[in-house]
Amino acid sequence: MKIKEFVTALEMFAPLPLQDGFDNAGLQVGLTDAEATGALLCLDVTEAVVDEAIERGYNLIVSHHPLIFKGYKSLTGRDYVERCIMKAIKHDIVIFSMHTNLDNAPQGVNYKIAEKIGLKNVRILEPKEAALLKLVTFVPADRADEVRKALFEAGCGCIGNYDSCSYNVEGKGTFRAGEGTHPYCGTQGVVHEECETRIETILPAYLRRQVTAALIQAHPYEEPAYDFYPLQNEWSQVGAGVVGELPEAEEERAFLGRIKDLFEVGCVKHSRFQDRKIRTVALCGGSGAFLLPRAVASRADVFLTGEVKYHEYFNYEKDILVAEIGHYESEQYTKEIFYSIIKDVFPGLKVEMTSVNTNPINYL
Repeated sequence: MKIKEFVTALEMFAPLPLQDGFDNAGLQVGLTDAEATGALLCLDVTEAVVDEAIERGYNLIVSHHPLIFKGYKSLTGRDYVERCIMKAIKHDIVIFSMHTNLDNAPQGVNYKIAEKIGLKNVRILEPKEAALLKLVTFVPADRADEVRKALFEAGCGCIGNYDSCSYNVEGKGTFRAGEGTHPYCGTQGVVHEECETRIETILPAYLRRQVTAALIQAHPYEEPAYDFYPLQNEWSQVGAGVVGELPEAEEERAFLGRIKDLFEVGCVKHSRFQDRKIRTVALCGGSGAFLLPRAVASRADVFLTGEVKYHEYFNYEKDILVAEIGHYESEQYTKEIFYSIIKDVFPGLKVEMTSVNTNPINYL
């Protein structure tokens, strides 16, 4: 099996277009046409992680945080990133990263954290906006089922937990086939009237190209008419952070104590206790403090994240319990997502989580 097959499986779970604008998820180093010898899973790529892959004979490293965030004009080994790049290239190791695309994906990083905590009824805290399109096309009535099926298979028609969603209206279309055409129906030079079905359906904007290709291939007309309309709807299945409920309410101190043990946190920073009962939990792995207003609006009792700035504790302490458990600690279970994706699709591949703790922060 080639490495590109594993990359495709990872991208199907968390497509790269879901990443935020600042990010650099995806292929970092290497050629994916090589046969895979094994995959090493990590949160961060460090020299020790690359050495571990070399020692184990694995030629694929899958990380959460991208190794490369900026452009390099030279590779001289002056910092750990350059040294990792050089060493990976020397040993034919591919490095692939899934960062904010995995944060934003359904069942991604934040869903894994919610699962560890035991939350129910989990939903996206800040859904993506302006990321959906509506497709409208007109098809001969006797071919509408065939075209709809092709569109659904290409990724159209998903709304929440429903798929194959479309709206259909019967009507009459007219056209006149010009010289050199081969019309599906009608005659060259004569205005033709055809019973057609207007099909409306929804799709993620990043699928526009492949949906267009599927439509053209399935449509019987030489020149199918179709329109894409941008939507301002929130995409409720994709976005930043999540919110959910505990099976039973917990005391503030007891809840944070459980979080400390569960995530093996050296120090839980939190705002002042207000004698709240913790039932609704909002969270975001990593640097998620930008979601505090959303967490308050969701009426969560606590907001859990990896990093919070000093003044944000002042700003929100009366509205919500704010808890900071560390960037690495909050995202450490991301490796389990990688493992599940790869082992489910390619059970024969050697896959291991790194034994290296890449957390750069130590607690005295």
